[in-house]
Amino acid sequence: MSTPQKLKIYVYKSCDTCRRALKFLDAKGATYEAIPIREQPPTAAELKRMLALYQGHLRKLFNTSGQDYKALGLKDRLPLLSVEEGIQLLASNGNLVKRPFVVAGSGGCVGFDETEWSNAEFIRC
Repeated sequence: MSTPQKLKIYVYKSCDTCRRALKFLDAKGATYEAIPIREQPPTAAELKRMLALYQGHLRKLFNTSGQDYKALGLKDRLPLLSVEEGIQLLASNGNLVKRPFVVAGSGGCVGFDETEWSNAEFIRC
């Protein structure tokens, strides 16, 4: 039997969705490392891996309802950005990243949906 993989979960402490996700993981007995997303955004490598999991849909990695997204005019700019430009924006500003942002082994996800997480391989404890 393999040892459970420790999850890395990037969260914002004032985010209700992040708190619900952590509560869910605690209830499942999952081992995880909670990382403050504003102070330490996901790395470019983690973002690229997540982008691959989301079939190249860069927009899915962005917190489209956030103030920074709106202030930077990304609704109109995002379709014009290269993947590298988008990854660099995300890696340099944790407020732009959809949260929670979960990395585990070869899996992971962005956002929290209890039904999806209940069936997710990366959450298996």
